[in-house]
Amino acid sequence: MHELKRAKLMLGIVAVGLLVSGVTIWPATWELETLVHVIWGPGEASGVMHGFVLRAIEAIEYVGAEYPFLFYAGDWLAFAMIVLAILFYGARRDPVRNVWIVQCGLIMCVLVPVLAAVCVPLRGLPLCWFWVDTAFAPAAGLPLWIALRDIRLAEKLLTGTVVPSRGSTEPVDRRESSPPS
Repeated sequence: MHELKRAKLMLGIVAVGLLVSGVTIWPATWELETLVHVIWGPGEASGVMHGFVLRAIEAIEYVGAEYPFLFYAGDWLAFAMIVLAILFYGARRDPVRNVWIVQCGLIMCVLVPVLAAVCVPLRGLPLCWFWVDTAFAPAAGLPLWIALRDIRLAEKLLTGTVVPSRGSTEPVDRRESSPPS
């Protein structure tokens, strides 16, 4: 069934994104230094974001040297991302039965901008960082929305309430309708 194949693909995309997000927490200093080298090159800060990234590198190095135990919170964040990746990948086994995982993921996507709106100013991050964080919501939300739509269609096809019309990709509702009174 085409709908379930695409839903499984979309869940796989979300799972891979979460896995990558999780494991990239550990080499953060190297990643940020590479980002600075690729985008801005060596030298003094040339803007708000460049200055923020340089300051973040300095803070990570300082905390790593003086208070490495604080990184334990990041370890748990990475673990949570990896566990979520396993959850979304596991939902591929039976997307119709596990539709609740897709729905929960969509709710989480809606909450990303809310958390960013509260925490970006609270933690003293540049306001443009709100858009960086918020970009993750549609990046996961779009494939999850496609998966949900395909799962719902597959569910209807499996129950026989909707069958595809000949020569069309659009389903036609074949439920019995009550006669007009």
